[in-house]
Amino acid sequence: MRTETQAIVCALRGHGEHGAIVRLMTPEQGLIAAYVRGARGRRMRPVLMAGNVVEAQLSARTETQLPQALIELVHSRGPLLSEPLPAAAIEWATVLTATALPEGQPYPALYQALEGLLDAVEAAPSANGWGAALVRYELLMLSELGFGLDLERCAVTGRNDDLVAVSPKSGRAVSAAEAEPYAGKLLPLPRFAREGGRASWSEIAQGLDLTGHFLLRDVLTDRSRPVAEARERLVERLRRAGGLA
Repeated sequence: MRTETQAIVCALRGHGEHGAIVRLMTPEQGLIAAYVRGARGRRMRPVLMAGNVVEAQLSARTETQLPQALIELVHSRGPLLSEPLPAAAIEWATVLTATALPEGQPYPALYQALEGLLDAVEAAPSANGWGAALVRYELLMLSELGFGLDLERCAVTGRNDDLVAVSPKSGRAVSAAEAEPYAGKLLPLPRFAREGGRASWSEIAQGLDLTGHFLLRDVLTDRSRPVAEARERLVERLRRAGGLA
C-alpha cells in the first residue's frame, strides 16, 4: 500500500528511541496513524507540530500493517504556539480530532471545517474572530459522530422561530415561550449556532457551554476524558480574554 496525501498534524506519540506514531487528518481517508522515523529529532520536531499542514507519503506491506510515513512541511503554524490563546485553540481542535474520530473513515466535511478553523485562528487578531468557528466545528463533530443536535425546530411546538435554548437531555431546541418555565434548566442557544456569522464573547461562551455539555456526555467518555483538560484550558482563556471570568 502506497499513497500520498496532504494532511493536518493532530497528535504525536513517542515510539521507540527516536520515532513516533503521528495521527494525521486527511481529506479523503479521515484520521490515519503512521510511524515516522526520527520524529523526535531536531529536524522533524518543528514539522510535526499540531496544526501544521504536511505532505505525507505513506507505505505499508499490508493493509493491516501500521504504515510508515515520509513527511514534508507544507505550512507551519508553529509561530502561533507561542501565543497562549491561539495555542490552546489549536491544541484542543487537534486533540479532539485525534481522540474522537475512528481511524480510516473519511470525514471530508470535518477536514474542511478543521482546516477553516485553523486558518481563522491564524488570521484573526482576536478570538472573537474564530470563536464561532470553533463552536461550529464542535457541532459538526457531534453531528458526524451521530450525536447531532436538533436546532431547527422547537421540541414542543415544532415551530422554527424564536429558538433560544436546548434541552440538555434530548439535544433539541426550545422556543422562548416554552423555555420560560424551565429557566436555568436549559442550555442557552446563541443565534450564530443556527444562523452562522460572527458572535460576541458572551455568545461564544454560550456556544461552548452548549457543545461542551454534549461532547463530555456523548464523545469524551471515561477513557478519553483526560483530553477534556485541553478544552478547559481553552475555555478559561477565552473567558478571561472576553472579560467573562
